[in-house]
Amino acid sequence: MPMDIRVGDIVVLKKNHPCGGCRFSVLRVGMDFRLRCLTCGREMLIPRVKAEKSIRQVERPDV
Repeated sequence: MPMDIRVGDIVVLKKNHPCGGCRFSVLRVGMDFRLRCLTCGREMLIPRVKAEKSIRQVERPDV
């Protein structure tokens, strides 16, 4: 069952980005996730299965 991740969510991953940040903004959701590091601004595209395994916490902006 896929996790409920939406565009605009902030996800905290188990492993840090090489820049030292662990918080990422979700830009695209589908078979792949496009994430933007909130520390350095670099974007990465990772497969959904790998992303869901590495997500520690999901922060939703209040709407």
